Amino acid sequence: MSSPPDTTHRPLPGPPAARDKAVWTRVNGIRGASLDLLTARIGRRHYAPHTHAEYAIGVCTDGLEVIQYRGGRLYAGPGALVVLEPGETHTGGPAGTEGFAYRVLYPAADLVSEDARRPGTLPRFPTPVIQDAQLARELGLAHRALTRPRALDVLEAESRLLWVLGTLVHRHAVFAPDRGTPSAGRDIAQTVAQRLADELTNPPTLAELAAEMGMSRYRLLRAFRDATGMPPYAWLAQYRVSRARALLDAGHRPAQAAAHVGFADQAHLTRWFRRVMGVTPGAYRNSVQDGIVRIAPS
Repeated sequence: MSSPPDTTHRPLPGPPAARDKAVWTRVNGIRGASLDLLTARIGRRHYAPHTHAEYAIGVCTDGLEVIQYRGGRLYAGPGALVVLEPGETHTGGPAGTEGFAYRVLYPAADLVSEDARRPGTLPRFPTPVIQDAQLARELGLAHRALTRPRALDVLEAESRLLWVLGTLVHRHAVFAPDRGTPSAGRDIAQTVAQRLADELTNPPTLAELAAEMGMSRYRLLRAFRDATGMPPYAWLAQYRVSRARALLDAGHRPAQAAAHVGFADQAHLTRWFRRVMGVTPGAYRNSVQDGIVRIAPS
């Protein structure tokens, strides 16, 4: 007896995923401070859970991105704006084999809220993925103007940036006071995070932390994960990356930065740096230093 035909669906092979490429640019002179910008194409990489001290405001230019944010899964395709708030844990990666490309800028909270005129409040974005074709185009134009390496038109760059941020806030933000008294779980997480930050190169064990706080290790882990979206070891690794990034900005070599922030060696730093920043420490250092643009006296 012959076998029945195989009707199992097998997807046709697609094109190979593009190689990951990320270029960082730093613009000095934005209200006397600096602004970081990222241009990236991601083929396979998924970022590790991490946070930013600034807003992350970007536009997907190709492919489809999947983002884990605030306990849910979000998708952003070409022309979609993505706005992630400071301190919010998130991940990101390609939703399919074709990868995705995007442009992001990382403005500080005071720059985003410059025109809010509501003391004590911050712009909040209840819808992190925003469909606004006009604003997406304007963000792309502002990003390109700011990363233009030579003969930068100061008036154009600043005007485009501030128009995009102001319009984004007025069209899509709500305003709420900065987070007040933390919940018990958030209070536990803040205490643990502060202790880890204070003892960056020789952190306490989980048992030590739990004993000092008078609770079980499981309860501490649960409270920390609920508040931050990651376990303490992952929080420590991404915090070390942020500290290493500051050292690289100041001119330290990757091996020096690794030792200063508590990574076992440069390879360990490189592994985590790529998971958070999308590039190696050396590539990031060269990219930022080579890509610095000054649009006004700082």
